Amino acid sequence: MSSPEIEEQIALITRGTEEVLLESELRERLKLGRPLRIKAGFDPTAPDLHLGHTVLLNKMRQFQQLGHQVIFLIGDFTGRIGDPSGKSVTRPALDDAAVLANAQTYKEQVFKILDAEKTEVRFNAEWFEPMSASDLIRLASRQTLARMLERDDFSKRYREQQPIALHEFLYPMVQGYDSVALKCDIELGGTDQKFNLLMGRELQKGNGQQPQIVITMPLLEGLDGVQKMSKSLNNYVGVDDPADEMFGKLMSIPDVIMWRYFELLSAKSNSDIEKLKQAVEEGLNPRDVKFELGMEIVETYHGAGAGEAAKQAFIQRFQQGQLPGDIETVHIEVGVDGRPLANVMVDAKLTSSTSESHRMIKQGAVKIDGERVDDGRQSVGPDTEFVLQVGKRRVARVSLS
Repeated sequence: MSSPEIEEQIALITRGTEEVLLESELRERLKLGRPLRIKAGFDPTAPDLHLGHTVLLNKMRQFQQLGHQVIFLIGDFTGRIGDPSGKSVTRPALDDAAVLANAQTYKEQVFKILDAEKTEVRFNAEWFEPMSASDLIRLASRQTLARMLERDDFSKRYREQQPIALHEFLYPMVQGYDSVALKCDIELGGTDQKFNLLMGRELQKGNGQQPQIVITMPLLEGLDGVQKMSKSLNNYVGVDDPADEMFGKLMSIPDVIMWRYFELLSAKSNSDIEKLKQAVEEGLNPRDVKFELGMEIVETYHGAGAGEAAKQAFIQRFQQGQLPGDIETVHIEVGVDGRPLANVMVDAKLTSSTSESHRMIKQGAVKIDGERVDDGRQSVGPDTEFVLQVGKRRVARVSLS
């Protein structure tokens, strides 16, 4: 491979990455001129994925575009241990049925991004289930307790006297051994996976293999633009969200992180993204660029034409003041004395707290049946029904009893 070709690959491979350990090794590996083996592992701990999970999948797709072999590793064995990365408590282990059901759902979702014909799908139970107890003990003997306590989450829990189950120390070893079994050239993971990824390098060295290059990807911020995307924080875009809902959520992200979404989620080239940035600097409305982002992501998961349809629905619904025809009805018991509107907004899941409710009312962002609410102390009584709107996106038909 020529130097210009290598530099072209490096530019795409390193786009959006947090760290490449080591880039010099990556260059040497690319000079070999053969397809590299790229692995990313996913524990099937939940039945569905959100866009934060797809950061790794998009990087894998880029490797496929460059002609490399990607391995989508489903941790059906490690999922039974529970990844302790970033956790303050021991995670409950999943039973076999849940692992297999979630794994099947993962496979259905990831091929909306990856080319199925160019993807090697593996399950790590393939090499772990045949292992004997003595095999696992030998694997565990390769590291010390002191080394394990170098992990930030383990050391923090140890200092705070939070329980650490012995099996949790196995997780980094097991994940690292996956790289040995698959003879990986590169492993991808989030920044919270760095310790585990480096463990793969160590175990490969100990098994006479050339150590893998480690590429860490940032954790995608959620719709609030601050905290990482998470279902528990309700700041996520689900891969299986309906097209209109997906588009509307993406329109709500702060402009300041729009380019990060392009960098981590879009299939557009670096030069195309630079052209969009230049256009905004020259006066193009950032909203129009966000339309481009929303349409691309919607079409990735819902097919050609879905992005344009979602865009038009969004314009009609919000920019022209129309409300959706399928507003969800929320039934809330308020009692004979009624209930403060700020609390009802929380009950209807339109705000996360009464303080947010009061703040939105003060900003003039709350409407009842299209009329702006000005009194933050207002109460609403039983046996009433109305459309409650918070901001441009959050709306529900509230039925009080």
